Amino acid sequence: MDPPEAADAAAVRTGARLTGSDAAKLHLTLAIGLALCGLAFVFELGRALGGNSLSWAYVFEWPLFAVFAVYMWWSTLHQSRHGRHKDRRPTVAPEHVQMLKAWQDHRRQMAATEAEMAADPEHGSLTAETEPGSRR
Repeated sequence: MDPPEAADAAAVRTGARLTGSDAAKLHLTLAIGLALCGLAFVFELGRALGGNSLSWAYVFEWPLFAVFAVYMWWSTLHQSRHGRHKDRRPTVAPEHVQMLKAWQDHRRQMAATEAEMAADPEHGSLTAETEPGSRR
């Protein structure tokens, strides 16, 4: 029998949706969010019908919040099905390639210099005389 880690990795590779206690928490969060959006809609509708003209904007806004909550719930529940999160190396614009190579060379030179200084007991550590900003 496969260990649980292997089963989780296989589920992610095959695109299985979120399950277990994480899914239950997500469903509960959606239910609470939809209930709050519904209550806010009813509250603002009552205010709008009572003469508060600004509340008409909220009457339409709260259902949009509910639709967005359902969209986010669906996306989170099925997050492993999307192929957008593949590990990719960042690319450099062609006009900046030379600048990147120069920076990488500079960093290599600095690392080599630091390694040489660490290996040399005479220059291995900074003293009060060689620290930047110190007075002699």
